[in-house]
Amino acid sequence: MYRLFVLLTLVLIAGISTMTYASARVLKTWRPDFNPLLQPSDIAMRLLVILACIGLGYLSGLPFPQLGWTFPNPVLQVGLGLLIGALMAVTIAGVTRWLVARTGDRFYSAQIAELLAPQTRREILWVGLALVPAVLLEELLFRSLLIGGFSPILPVYTLLLGGAVLFGLLHTPQGIWGVAGAGIAGLVFGVLFLVAGSLLLPVVAHYATNLFQLSWLYIQRRRERTDQTTDASSNVVG
Repeated sequence: MYRLFVLLTLVLIAGISTMTYASARVLKTWRPDFNPLLQPSDIAMRLLVILACIGLGYLSGLPFPQLGWTFPNPVLQVGLGLLIGALMAVTIAGVTRWLVARTGDRFYSAQIAELLAPQTRREILWVGLALVPAVLLEELLFRSLLIGGFSPILPVYTLLLGGAVLFGLLHTPQGIWGVAGAGIAGLVFGVLFLVAGSLLLPVVAHYATNLFQLSWLYIQRRRERTDQTTDASSNVVG
């Protein structure tokens, strides 16, 4: 059964990775009039894949602690995850702003992130809810099943680095910094998974990072609109 688990997990990771990369490539050149993160069909697909991941975990026959499916000190993990996520979001945003200010879009493309960012205050809530299955899916695949599930047959640090590299490569359409930033984030989430022995800490940290990033994009966009309105009013008065 374990061999079947390994085979099916590899197939699932390959399929999800291919679909994610292809979708990112399309969104880099196509700007839909809706937020891709909020599409009901995509949310339903994520929920189905989450169920498949849980089924694979049971199929593996591995103990739940090895898969990270135990949650010791949940309050501490949630608090620490929120703190780490906030620090990561601030760091990534700072590096991104510095890089874009000096190189433009040579090393980073913000088009995909801008499409996923909330457009209104009300949409912040919906984006926050839609991020839950998106983040949980990625953590189940790249941390629980890949690192925890494959650790009986491969060195854990090989899995940690390999998962981080794969996680980064999925963000290739976002440019070199998109790949590097996602790869570093994937490495951090993997380390958190190993240190905590639980999926809860990396899930919360990952969720907080993404939510703070998208919320920051919303704030920036709102400021730009306010500045444009102010400039237009000044020109009329003048």
